[in-house]
Amino acid sequence: YVEENLGVMSVGFLLSSPDDAVIWRGPKKNGLIKQFLRDVDWGEIDYLIVDTPPGTSDEHLSIVQYLSAAHIGGAVIITTPQEVSLQDVRKEINFCHKVKLPIIGVVENMSGFICPKCKNESQIFPPTTGGAEKMCQNLNVSFLGKVPLDPQIGKSCDKGQSFLSEAPESPATSSYRNIIQRIQEYCDQRHFQEEKSN
Repeated sequence: YVEENLGVMSVGFLLSSPDDAVIWRGPKKNGLIKQFLRDVDWGEIDYLIVDTPPGTSDEHLSIVQYLSAAHIGGAVIITTPQEVSLQDVRKEINFCHKVKLPIIGVVENMSGFICPKCKNESQIFPPTTGGAEKMCQNLNVSFLGKVPLDPQIGKSCDKGQSFLSEAPESPATSSYRNIIQRIQEYCDQRHFQEEKSN
């Protein structure tokens, strides 16, 4: 456990060196995914978050299939404001629709930079086609929020510390908390509806 309420499992923990490359084909990757889901002692959990690489690949399909009996709450899709990222996300949204995986919503990461001194916002990655919010409107998908760039996020990650605890006054912390609340509300509502139908 990283913290009392946060457990993590990663293929990185199984490598002899952090610089080792993982070069595995589909069957071996799928076997490891199944092993992580089946053999890791997760204990009693409220949420299982699976971080996947961008795109729509074997890993995504395997996870959806392996977890189908567990009634997956849904997918949170992360993007950045640029069109090149949004193109991939549109494919991921289409994938979710095809495999009947509910979409909790989309988060726009690296959405502007708020200067810690003057509090002015600069668009480092301008949303040339309207960004995630416009895409969500066009595709009728929930938009969960924007997370601005904050160098402290990277520093906290490098140190293995909670960014929310390390930078409680950051605009990014406020964004994270709002997004987390929206995800929790979605999951609570879905759980209530499942209980009601049973």
